[in-house]
Amino acid sequence: MTLGAFFGNARLDDLVATYGYAIVFAIVAAESIGIPVPGETTLSLAAIYAGATDRLDIAGVIAAAALGAIIGDNVGYALGRVGGYRLLRRYGHYVRVNEHRVKIGRYLFDRHGGKVIFFGRFVSILRTYAAFLAGTMKMAWRRFLVFNTVAVVVWALVVGLGFYYFGSVLQALQTPIDIVIGAVALAVVLTVLALLRRKEKELGVAAEKAYPGTLD
Repeated sequence: MTLGAFFGNARLDDLVATYGYAIVFAIVAAESIGIPVPGETTLSLAAIYAGATDRLDIAGVIAAAALGAIIGDNVGYALGRVGGYRLLRRYGHYVRVNEHRVKIGRYLFDRHGGKVIFFGRFVSILRTYAAFLAGTMKMAWRRFLVFNTVAVVVWALVVGLGFYYFGSVLQALQTPIDIVIGAVALAVVLTVLALLRRKEKELGVAAEKAYPGTLD
C-alpha cells in the first residue's frame, strides 16, 4: 500500500517521493525542539512507504530522522539552557514550582538525567520536552549529547526498521501499542511523583548542599 492510497490522496506519493527525507527531518526536528508535532508517526509512515515502494531508501529515512532529532534536541536543550530557568522563576508558582523544587530537579537531573533522556526518547510527551528540561536543569551538555545521540540512533533504527519490515502488522497495532505505552508512562510518572513527594524533604537537603545559595 502506498501512502497516497492510505490517505486517499494520490498526489501524496509524489510529494513524499520528492521531499520525503526533508519532511522526515523537519517534522522530527520540530518535535524534538518542543513543538507538539507527530515526529515518530512521520518516521513510521516514511518507513512503511520505503518498504512498499522503491522511491525512498530506508537508510536515508533513518538518517534523516536521526539527524533531525539530534539537531532538534540540541536546539531544545539550548532554549532550555538560555531561558528555561527564567520561565520557571516567573511562572513556576502557577504550578507550585519554586526555587527549592528547581534545585531538587537539577539535583535529580545531575544524577539521573541520562536515564530520562534515553528512555524519554521512546515516550511521546517526554520525547517532545526532555531536551528542553535537560537544558533548564543545567544538565552538562557533553553528557546530554552522549545520552541523547545514543537514544536517537537506537530509536530511529528500532522505529524505522520495525515499520520498514513489519509495517502492516505494526500499523494495525500502533494505536493499542501507543495506549499501552501511554498508560505505562503515566503510571511511571505518577509513581515517581509520589516517591518524590515522600522524599522531597530528604532530596531538598541534598539539593541545598549541592547548590547552596541562589541558582544562576
